[in-house]
Amino acid sequence: MISRHVRWLAALMLLISGAAALAHALPGTAALLDFRRDDVGLELDMPLDQFELGFKRPIMDKPNETVERYRRELPAYLLEHVKPVAPDGRPWQVRVDTLKIDQSLDQGHADLIAHLTLTPPPGAPVRRFRFNYSVINHEVMTHTVLVFARSDWANGVFGGEPQLLGTIRFITTGIDVDRKQGSFWTGFVAVLRLGMAHIADGTDHLLFLLALLLPAPLIREGGRRWGSYIGTRRTLIRLAKLVTAFTLGHSLTLIVGAFGNVRIPTTPVEVAIALSIFVSALHAWRPLLHGREAWVAAGFGLVHGLAFSQVIAGGGLDGWNKAAAVLGFNLGIEVVQLLVVAAVVPWLMLLAWSGRYTPFRIAGAIFAATASLGWAIERLTGSPNPVSAALEGLSGVAPWLVVALALAAILIFARARAERSGEPSA
Repeated sequence: MISRHVRWLAALMLLISGAAALAHALPGTAALLDFRRDDVGLELDMPLDQFELGFKRPIMDKPNETVERYRRELPAYLLEHVKPVAPDGRPWQVRVDTLKIDQSLDQGHADLIAHLTLTPPPGAPVRRFRFNYSVINHEVMTHTVLVFARSDWANGVFGGEPQLLGTIRFITTGIDVDRKQGSFWTGFVAVLRLGMAHIADGTDHLLFLLALLLPAPLIREGGRRWGSYIGTRRTLIRLAKLVTAFTLGHSLTLIVGAFGNVRIPTTPVEVAIALSIFVSALHAWRPLLHGREAWVAAGFGLVHGLAFSQVIAGGGLDGWNKAAAVLGFNLGIEVVQLLVVAAVVPWLMLLAWSGRYTPFRIAGAIFAATASLGWAIERLTGSPNPVSAALEGLSGVAPWLVVALALAAILIFARARAERSGEPSA
């Protein structure tokens, strides 16, 4: 989970920078703060073997039974050692919401994951307090607690790497937290950019969109093959239907996944996304959908939206901020999608008008089909393959591929136009 990766990364950074004492403390505790309107959420990811030293009860003999065996003692222990304080010295209210054991058999260790809610006393600021913490570090001198802001809408911290606020150790058992700066628009702009980056870096999402666009300028002949150019107006109408259907599909599951707190297995969704590209590639090769492209785009949009929703659901937001995050993230996705359509479709239309579009369409379909199979195999097996490895750097060269497509389309269009007008071509 995210806290484990953050814990190891930040601890390694501290070690490299000269904190040699951490050599015996890895891994430490990750404390992730989610700043909300009226309270602060706290997720603690604590190594179970070191937690045992502070808790002073046997738990490593049967880790999976820890939460049930100590269902009263564990919350009481946490409440005794997690004590946020307002600037005027009044204590915050602390509630333990959930406890669970996360065992990683491949790495041979277990973590205790605790979710707490921190509520300030009446009149005290929500975003400014002293975070006092001594769950393990009061007993284990080398133990380090890394405190992060995982989500802070007003400061634009959301969905990406948490922001390190400070460290707590044996002697320094608390840090001052002050997050009073920022605004609603800072968070909205940040999540808008996150949506843009998510789709721009998501090569599979873009390739699905491009595979849908490939046959858009063409008429179906006999329902078995793609024919000639259908004209600008009909092409734009078809594009509007496709993009709108895909948008409605992924918007629906984005909303349901974000607000329903639905936990979705990653592998089936990612494999389904790869298969959606494969079907779209086959359709670009030869008509398969027979006028139902918009419905298929909407259906595949539902699948893609499931992947998008996990970014929002895991952001630690609540209420209006989550609603604004869904809106901003979706707008960011749409901005990039429309930019892709605007950057690619004019050249496809020129090629379709010229009558020399077939080699480009078939090449694009083969490329998309090959890429989708490579991704599907990687996601099913968990191991990279030559195809998926080659696609890693595709997003970096994508702009140059668009430039090459534009130049080729302009030259072919000019030649075809000259031939049709009876003028000698260059």
